[in-house]
Amino acid sequence: MLFSGTVFLFVFLPAALFCYYVPLKKSRTGRNILLTALSLLFYAWGEPLFAALMLLSILINWLLVLAIEKHRQAPGRARLFLVVSIVCNLAPLFVFKYLAFVIENLQRVIHTGWLSRISPEIALPLGISFFTFKAMSYVFDVHKGLAPAAKNPLDTALYISFFPQLMAGPITRWGTFAGQLRERKTSFEGFAAGTQRFMLGICKKMLLANHLSPVADAAFAARSPSVALAWAGALAYTLQIFFDFSSYSDMAIGLGRMFGFDTPENFDYPYISKSVSEFWRRWHISLGAWFRDYLYFPLGGSRVKSKARLVFNLFMVWFLTGAWHGASWTFIAWGLMYFALIALEKLTGFEKKLGPFGRVYTLLSTVIGWVLFRAESLPAAVHYLGHMAGIGAGGLWDALAAFHLRENALFFALGLLFSLPAAPWLSKKLRASDNKPLRTACDIAYALALAALFVVSLTYIVKGAYNPFIYFNF
Repeated sequence: MLFSGTVFLFVFLPAALFCYYVPLKKSRTGRNILLTALSLLFYAWGEPLFAALMLLSILINWLLVLAIEKHRQAPGRARLFLVVSIVCNLAPLFVFKYLAFVIENLQRVIHTGWLSRISPEIALPLGISFFTFKAMSYVFDVHKGLAPAAKNPLDTALYISFFPQLMAGPITRWGTFAGQLRERKTSFEGFAAGTQRFMLGICKKMLLANHLSPVADAAFAARSPSVALAWAGALAYTLQIFFDFSSYSDMAIGLGRMFGFDTPENFDYPYISKSVSEFWRRWHISLGAWFRDYLYFPLGGSRVKSKARLVFNLFMVWFLTGAWHGASWTFIAWGLMYFALIALEKLTGFEKKLGPFGRVYTLLSTVIGWVLFRAESLPAAVHYLGHMAGIGAGGLWDALAAFHLRENALFFALGLLFSLPAAPWLSKKLRASDNKPLRTACDIAYALALAALFVVSLTYIVKGAYNPFIYFNF
């Protein structure tokens, strides 16, 4: 079930809100049970068999976390249960996401025997990387003593399966979520803010991400694109993936607020970054924090005695970050590219000397990275980057580039504008103004504009003119 789908918007969400606010208005326990049931239904809607896998994950993690807390005074036993939980969480992720990739690459080396006859075709459960990382976060935080274990299995179930965050995050920490399970406040102001944020996400998805997608698809599908078309496709995908993923985060944050939950921000205008390190502090913030807190810091982080150890720590983080995104050499190369750039920045600090050119260097690196991320294979990525540099390209300019740039000039312009913090800057200026009538008029104008754009977005949804979120693949 998609947030930008008719079933969700016109059936699931209205029914969920009605039940949550009318019959269960005064029952926190009843609301938690309702949200758990709705979350499981949300996931089972498209994949009923995989819902059983998630239920099994919930049960195993609940039991193991209770065992870890019970044996807190016996560190050896607690550590044993921790290791068992890591294996139980990563084993399904490996089987569903990486087994076929590993076998395929082994077959390239071993051409005979039983291995050469294996051809696994395993469907990937939607959101498995996200709910697996949430489950592991739960176990790690309880093991560290940062949060108590859930005595009620329904609390664990709601945390892991909470439908606003289920498919693509943000990855909320158990300690934060547990406090809101016990005590959260709903208000008209919070509900209104959540609704506004959800509507904004729908508009970004339908009116920006989806309109930039055809440009990227055409450019990456072209056998010999011109330099202009190759750059247009790379820029289109750079904007598309930002608005696609950040729109999902907007919807998740908005839905959470509608039900009284505070969800952490996941994006902070990453394309204005002055360094690659800063870019990753602004992009997919919850995933970066996960790898930082549960892998980078335990390995020693930056506080190590040798540069070789620092490089090793960064390599592990970025190799696994690339692999987390998908079982493909393109994702691994993408992760290793960021490893090389961030290691270079930490070891030399050269990016600090670039001044205003730091943003150019960072944005160029990001665009190149998204080409690796989008390409079907490493050779395809190399060829595409070559076309961008004029190597093997079909000229500097062609009719297809002119067509896409002319037809989508407005979406490129709006994409570039809204990837910058222009709106927050303007809002801050207006809030600081003493002209109350002006502030009120601007608030009304914004609400009316958002409502109008939301209606336009709904027309695309009703016509079926939408595509799944990019990060559902991970």
